[in-house]
Amino acid sequence: MSRTALLVSALSLAALGATVGPAQAGPAPADSETRATAFSDREQDTALEFWTEARLNAAKEMAAPAAALEPPAATSSLTDDAGPGLSVPPVVFPDARTTASAADETPVSTLASKPKAWKRGGLISRTAGKVFFENAAGDLFACSATVANSRNKSVVLTAGHCVVDARTGEVFRKWIFIPGYHKGERPHGTFTAKKLFHLKSYVSSQGNANWDVAFATLRARDGRPLAKIVGGAQGIKFNGPNGRYVHSFGYGGSRAEGNGERLNHCQGKEHRDLGRPGSTMWGIDCVQTGGSSGGAFLAEFKADKGVGVLVGNIAVGTDVSEYHPRLGDRARKLYKAASRA
Repeated sequence: MSRTALLVSALSLAALGATVGPAQAGPAPADSETRATAFSDREQDTALEFWTEARLNAAKEMAAPAAALEPPAATSSLTDDAGPGLSVPPVVFPDARTTASAADETPVSTLASKPKAWKRGGLISRTAGKVFFENAAGDLFACSATVANSRNKSVVLTAGHCVVDARTGEVFRKWIFIPGYHKGERPHGTFTAKKLFHLKSYVSSQGNANWDVAFATLRARDGRPLAKIVGGAQGIKFNGPNGRYVHSFGYGGSRAEGNGERLNHCQGKEHRDLGRPGSTMWGIDCVQTGGSSGGAFLAEFKADKGVGVLVGNIAVGTDVSEYHPRLGDRARKLYKAASRA
């Protein structure tokens, strides 16, 4: 995500100007919208070896590509709300600490105008993390993602532009997730993408931000899934209400945000994206910069425990606001496929 169109254009062109090796989005596993790309154990092992400390430091913060939007009639929210609602509650495992220590109970800011460092710990500090990947030109990039509760306990929510080149449909490689990332530390280890899931509509529309959502299913470690290792997962809701009070989290790359080395936080009441014809996105008056793409929008957030319900991912922004796609019926089917993988 970026604060200016200039930053969006510069970084997105660098990332998307090349194709991404031989991996291709495969046939839809369950419906015509879902696209899945699988990585072999060997490819995942290569990714683990690839991401040294030097390469993590060399990765650039990913910015959203310029938001293409179809005519309003084609992108009405009614076209994606016809399916059933789905509300998956958060889960916290009994042996996990999800409340910050007394020494770290920094009050949550009531100002939503700029991101603040998140210092209250809790489950969000364990389920939010950084994503790293490589494009075909060998350029390295970073995004954000969040562990979502799922049947396989191995799913993260991120942005479509952190998974796939919307211009070509080719999927990024050497894709890893580091939960709880902080100043180069990997407190819960590194997880590789077993499968990446994005929407056909995101690619066929050449990057329509209404469909800028993706999921990753991550490989278990020592027989234990991601959520068991980090101590839980955030809830997630599809076809739910909008206009709610929400909190967003991401690893923005500006100096004020810690250069992508810490988790940052915004909050505010959602409002419609009225700046782009055909947009069905919602957002808040706060701007996290490149690298925050894919980060969480959480409703029903309990700051003392860091627990909430995902209602979207950071996708695009303006100079004053950041926006997330609605988690509608297409996203619900995408999530179900990731949960079964």
